[in-house]
Amino acid sequence: MAKKSTLAKGKEKQKKGSSTPHSHNSGWVSDLRYGRSVSLDTFRKNVWLLVPLIAVILALMGLRYKTKSRMEQIRTLTTELKRAESSKLQEKAQYMSLIRETEMLRLVEENHLGLVFREDPPVEIPVAK
Repeated sequence: MAKKSTLAKGKEKQKKGSSTPHSHNSGWVSDLRYGRSVSLDTFRKNVWLLVPLIAVILALMGLRYKTKSRMEQIRTLTTELKRAESSKLQEKAQYMSLIRETEMLRLVEENHLGLVFREDPPVEIPVAK
């Protein structure tokens, strides 16, 4: 007996077990893969499934866009809030400084101490040893 060539063995296997695009036993996956099941009749038969599926896909896309735009708005508002808090702290410090100064001036006048607020900073006088 002579051995068959590997090429001949491959052809026999292809004829027996493999599914070709034209075989009828290949299944719906193969049909879909080769575009045979996607016809006008298929769309007509499955319109009740396709329309809601397309509507769901469009709704999810819209939801994703809306979520991204809201996240950007949240980031912007968070930055604005941080700036406002910083400004609030600066204003509060300035206000508290004014209140203390005003209160001190009121107490000085009330007690007739004759002290005045100096605009110039204090000067250090060197002491000779």
